[in-house]
Amino acid sequence: MTVFVTGTDTGCGKTYISGLLIRAAIFSGYSACGMKPIATGSLQGENEDVAKLLEASSVEMPLKDRAVYSFEPPCSPHIAASQAGRIISFPKIEEAYKRCASVADVVVVEGVGGWKVPLGQGLFVEDLALFLKLPVVLVVGVKLGCINHAVLAAQSIVDSGVPFLGWVANQTELDLYAADDVVSFLSESIEAPLLFQTKWGMPLEQSYAKASFCIENLCREITVL
Repeated sequence: MTVFVTGTDTGCGKTYISGLLIRAAIFSGYSACGMKPIATGSLQGENEDVAKLLEASSVEMPLKDRAVYSFEPPCSPHIAASQAGRIISFPKIEEAYKRCASVADVVVVEGVGGWKVPLGQGLFVEDLALFLKLPVVLVVGVKLGCINHAVLAAQSIVDSGVPFLGWVANQTELDLYAADDVVSFLSESIEAPLLFQTKWGMPLEQSYAKASFCIENLCREITVL
């Protein structure tokens, strides 16, 4: 089983949710690993998000497979790649993904930034998910202003034709006014199920329980796709 995790924007909690899904898969008896094929904001070749995915994984893969393209500038990948004189190759990413999938039951592929982040050559994160033919999970950072971002991102995923497994409500603004009403509105507006809810600071045991239930359901659903 493989899922492609995208988000409403940078900082919505994609790495946190990806790590939860990986750990939940391991807790459910699967071997699992995570990869972030395109990463920016790396320091001396090390990327914090990639390191967190490795820490969560039960299968260790070479860095070149976990982070195919790792750029130092903390900016949009199309800018970072252009400045480095590199072109992001989807076939190269696909090769790394297949190596990960050959040794792990579950692979969580974390996208960079949001669904419409440009990668250069007129391509976007959306195009990478389509190229890899992977079902998508959308992480919504629940905070002031998230409704607009979430509805637009979700509709774009639906319009792309990629299998849309569902979305995760990750409350990043803990004092958000009427947070439950925000999630309720999004549940009515997004054409995919709410997989589970979590928030910064929630005890990991509670988050694992929710993510584990989600993993079992996703495994059953992906089997029939």
